[in-house]
Amino acid sequence: MTANKTGEHTPMMQQYLAIKSQYPDTLVLYRMGDFYELFFEDARKASKLLNITLTKRGESNGAPIAMAGVPYHQLENYLGRLIRQGESAAIVEQVGEVGAEKGPVRREVVRVVTPGTATDDSLLDSRAQTLLAAACVGGGKFGLAWLELSSGRFSVLETGSAGDWRAELHRLRASELLVPEDSAYELGGLSGRARPVWHFDTSSARRLLTEQFGTRDLRGFGADELSAALGAAGALLQYVQETQKAKVAHLSGLRVETIDEALILDPATRRNLEIEHSLSGSAPHTLVAVLDSCVTAMGSRQLRRWLSRPLRDRETVGARHDAVALLIDGLAYPALRDALKPIADIERILARVALRSARPRDLAGLGASLSALPEVAKTFATVDAPMLATLAARLGDHAVLAAELARAITDEPPLLARDGGVFRSGFDPMLDELRALSSNADGFLLDMETRERARSGIESLKVGYNRIQGYFIEVTKQHSARVPADYIRRQTLTNAERYITEELKRYEDQVLGARDKSLAREKQLYEALLDRVAADLVPLQATAAAIAELDVLGTFADRAESLRWTRPALVTAPGIRIDGGRHPVVETTLDAPFVPNDTQLDDSRRLLVITGPNMGGKSTYMRQTALIVLLAHAGSFVPAEAAVIGPVDRIFTRIGAADDLARAQSTFMVEMSETANILHNATAQSLVLMDEVGRGTSTYDGLALARASAEHLATTSKAWTLFATHYFELTELANELPGVVNVHLDAAEYSSAAGEQLVFLHKVQPGPANRSYGLQVAALAGVPTAVIARARTVLNALEAGAATQPATKAPPSATKKALAPQLALFAAPESPAMALLDGIDPDVLSPREALDALYRLKKIR
Repeated sequence: MTANKTGEHTPMMQQYLAIKSQYPDTLVLYRMGDFYELFFEDARKASKLLNITLTKRGESNGAPIAMAGVPYHQLENYLGRLIRQGESAAIVEQVGEVGAEKGPVRREVVRVVTPGTATDDSLLDSRAQTLLAAACVGGGKFGLAWLELSSGRFSVLETGSAGDWRAELHRLRASELLVPEDSAYELGGLSGRARPVWHFDTSSARRLLTEQFGTRDLRGFGADELSAALGAAGALLQYVQETQKAKVAHLSGLRVETIDEALILDPATRRNLEIEHSLSGSAPHTLVAVLDSCVTAMGSRQLRRWLSRPLRDRETVGARHDAVALLIDGLAYPALRDALKPIADIERILARVALRSARPRDLAGLGASLSALPEVAKTFATVDAPMLATLAARLGDHAVLAAELARAITDEPPLLARDGGVFRSGFDPMLDELRALSSNADGFLLDMETRERARSGIESLKVGYNRIQGYFIEVTKQHSARVPADYIRRQTLTNAERYITEELKRYEDQVLGARDKSLAREKQLYEALLDRVAADLVPLQATAAAIAELDVLGTFADRAESLRWTRPALVTAPGIRIDGGRHPVVETTLDAPFVPNDTQLDDSRRLLVITGPNMGGKSTYMRQTALIVLLAHAGSFVPAEAAVIGPVDRIFTRIGAADDLARAQSTFMVEMSETANILHNATAQSLVLMDEVGRGTSTYDGLALARASAEHLATTSKAWTLFATHYFELTELANELPGVVNVHLDAAEYSSAAGEQLVFLHKVQPGPANRSYGLQVAALAGVPTAVIARARTVLNALEAGAATQPATKAPPSATKKALAPQLALFAAPESPAMALLDGIDPDVLSPREALDALYRLKKIR
């Protein structure tokens, strides 16, 4: 709701509307007593999103005020539900004192929670990254910056390729993506939050970033020349500062990534390989689900980073393989994983420390984690792996801080610091003294109650306390005549009177003052403790990163032993050789034993034409090859007897059929778009998986496109290609082009009492398949017997070269017509010249008529 005349609203609504005007697209949660309230359109929206009651609160400016609210102690729960639905919320708190100013208590927005900037555990998936990203284009460059605010990881990337830029956007899967409000660039189907153009200005970004990092320039990060990426990073940092309303001290530097460092996987490849998300939506059926046995949440997030960005640098990846192999050989990984179990989510705790939102249990968890570090380092001290030695050094020595936290924080700290009870007895003498005044209250009251009963002779007299009235002496009305003269009436009840004495009043002032002072002292001590932890923020972040990597290496070792995976070899010689390869996800879900297969790609076998029946395992075979290559470059062992992998720069997949109605693309258009991307970008070091190209159109068109695509990959791109097809005509390529080889997955038919049965062998054999078994597969799927019988009749006729016999009786000549050529999508208009020529009979034209006809043809354009 907007108002033309603000003065016609109540003072409180004027305050609310002034705040709301600054956050027009954000839900404003306005603190009133024990509730956070939403008004007008925000209330109606929140009522639907959160399934909370929509009510009314009187009128303002002559209109009823729609209102909905959530209890203050359940705020995080409701915020989590809003964030998961892509909403943002501005939290408005009281910042003034009651009665200090005329009108309503002063309120301000203390933080803005958005899908990309959430840091509280209740708002986050502990084992997945929550990223905020920004995209910027300028000077022919495509820039990208992303930040995990909950850990402080801040990264940038710049490329000259729009396709690679979009591929990185899909890799990150940011919860929020910031773009300039005038941006006209296609984001690959992703949506962005528009921000003012000047937020992406490179000069302003440099100034903002150097102020944040405390540096003169950005050369030390290798980012000084990345103008488009810096524009994105500046917009991102400004957005974070606006929403957090606090310093973001844990953002201490930039990581610069480059496209060439890692295997490039386009969006279709990530989707088809089901790395983190399965095509069916089933969480267990992903590569991450098979691998993620990490002990810590930090390790799980690091595992996802490594799998989503497999590296090309053989030295870095080889160091990971060495560490995993030695952890297995020395049987050190079980002890390492056990030692990591007490480790809390240090990364996210440190982020909350920097944002001053850390809770007492966060600090207790941090202290316990730091105390466990020596045991972690001890578990692999005898393992002679350079990477493990480096990680051990990065763990650091935080014994002093661990001891300080253990001495300060009680064993069972409260949820919130404001509740008190955070610090141990003996930690602070002043706090102990104030607590003693409060804790002795019960004894004093019992003693006073005994004395006053004896003095007054009233056995039923009680000395009590409540938060509203404070301390009091309660006497039933039947004994009111016996009340001592020095009692001062404080409250009248139905059956009793409550009094206070000068002695009780003095004690009340002393005790209640002590409680307030105790809480104030705890707040002061807690802020000092946050400052102490923040002083070690950078080395603590290094410790957290080292723990995450150790956890992943231990997990790789655990998975390799449990699943019988072997170490791959990354070599400089071109080619891919996999002996006894298996699909890592399919193998774990099958009840029956998985049938392993070999893959051999070299200069004499650059393109494998794969034929065989549907359900025969062609797609599984191709995907397992890609996943083995991906796992090897992530630093993991692989599901194979042996794997030797030469240089690979990209993995492409064109598998499956799906439309994209939101972008007005049919199934065939999606197929051709993905095919075009592969044909344009595949190189001689790319691994390409092509499955059933051309099946979305007519037989002739599809066959032509499939053959031309295969020829291009074999002769122009010369990529390592697995090309599955049902067009048996393509098997002729092996006789026509060098480097093309036929292989097939076979099936066997046998007769039984139930009729003809089909068994898939799932074994890759040399040469082309001799049958497709399409009708048998249809029968397995439950297609009616009558339909299968009719299809078999039609198939026999087609194979004999005849036309299709209709189900209804037709003239015999109908079966003898040749198949008509494919019609063009756009029919060519009739030519006027051809129309004129069609009307001329040259045998009867005189010379003069022939000359006239020539002139008429000349005039036709």
